Order: sequence, then C-alpha cells, then structure tokens
Amino acid sequence: MYTALACGAVVFPGLFYSFRKILRRTFTNWSDADVVFVSERLVSAIHASLATAAGVTVVSSCRDVMTDNHWLTNRFALFGTPYMVNDIYAMYLSHYYIQRVRGLSGLYSRHSIHTVKAFLLKDVMLVLHHLALVLVFMPITLFFRRGLGDFFIGCFFITEFSTPFVSIGKILIQLGLDKTRLHKINGIIVLLSFFLCRVLIFPFMYWMYGRQFGIPLHKVAFHLPLHCNLGNLVILAPQIHWFILLLKKAKRLYMRQQIGNGNGSIARPKID
Repeated sequence: MYTALACGAVVFPGLFYSFRKILRRTFTNWSDADVVFVSERLVSAIHASLATAAGVTVVSSCRDVMTDNHWLTNRFALFGTPYMVNDIYAMYLSHYYIQRVRGLSGLYSRHSIHTVKAFLLKDVMLVLHHLALVLVFMPITLFFRRGLGDFFIGCFFITEFSTPFVSIGKILIQLGLDKTRLHKINGIIVLLSFFLCRVLIFPFMYWMYGRQFGIPLHKVAFHLPLHCNLGNLVILAPQIHWFILLLKKAKRLYMRQQIGNGNGSIARPKID
C-alpha cells in the first residue's frame, strides 16, 4: 500500500519540475514568477482531476455508506499526501518570485526566515488546510476509522472538482485571455462547481446517511457523534469563506468589465 505514497512522492514533484522546465523554454519572455505560478496551477489541476475521478469511483461503488469498502480509498489518500507537501513548497516559491517582481528584490534577494514567515502570514488558510489534510485527514483515513465510511472519504475527494477550473481561470489571466468569453464561462463554472462540490456536498453526505437509516435530514446531526459534526464544521467553514471570496472577486471583475466597456479598456489583473 505504501507504494502509492512513494509514487506520489515522485509524480507530483516530478510534474512541478517538468512543467517549470517546459514553460521556461516555451515562454522565454516569462519571469520566474510566471513560470512557477503556472506550473503550480497545472500540477494542482492534475491532482484535483485524479482526486475527483477517485472520489466518483469510490462513491458510485458504495451502496452502504458506512460499511462498503473500495481499495482505491486508502491508496489515493496515500498517493495524494505528497502533493499537499509539494504544493506548500510550490506556493512558497510562487510567493517568493512574485514579491521579487513587485519590486521587493532587496527583501527577497534570497530565501530566509523572513520570506517564509511572510508567505505563511499571507496564505495561512491554505497552508493550514494542506497541513490538516496531511496531519489529520490522512491518519484518520488510514488508521482510525476502522474501515468504515469509504463513501464519505470519496465525497471528500470529490470536493476537488472545482480546482481545475480555478486553475484554468488563473492560467487564462496569465495568458492575457481574461477578457474572453472562455474566461467568463470558466468563471461561472468555478462558482457553480465550488458551491456544489465544496459546500452542498456536506448536506448531501448527511442526507445520504439519513436516507439509509431512515432519519430526516434535519435530525441527522443529532444521531452522529459530536466529533463527526465538529470535524465536518471545521472543514466546511473555510469552504464557505473561500466561496464568499470567489463571489466578491466575481463581482469585482464584473464591475471592472463594465467600467472597461465604458472607458475602452481595463488593466490586466495581477497574479495573486
């Protein structure tokens, strides 16, 4: 089983390294910040696509939401763990090079405790999210659930469904295609997929549990252990926070486009 962990430790850093090499040779006018940023988003999209496929496979195979098992559940949890570690590193590199591009080359002339601290302060929610998946979600999946609940682990895999579209949107901006119809359509897909697969997935899991045991949806939480409800709440809270941020960003982009239609042009959004 730990072969999956070793494969993940090779695949995701290998993809990140390969994309950086390919993009640097293909887009010779791009800065290191551009290359690292797009490479990170491409690897993220690949991992999310694999996670979604694994989740759909597991969920569709489980008729009993508590006792049915699928071999892919634990193996993908192990395979995906190195991605979380690699993505923290990739996000740090992206932050480091972007700050250099923005004129902070003095402070970011080399890697230091200061640059790491600045990154952690800026992306604390994402870093905590990744660390929680590695230090909490993975051990629970492998060791503490006694082989129960593969269906729900599959649902958690499916929450990654929106990530490729988020990545596509950022890559389109990087390529200067943020004013195209493709970018607008992708933005709508981001909002819908995020809401469905990162927010509504939680009441869906409660509904499926209640349907199996004949419990109304509004009473399911009272039939579950407290730690299950608290765990779901801890995971759901940042999803709602990020969804609100997406809505605000979509509103800002819409307003910019309206102003651009009136004034003739708008500035290209910066990488963030």
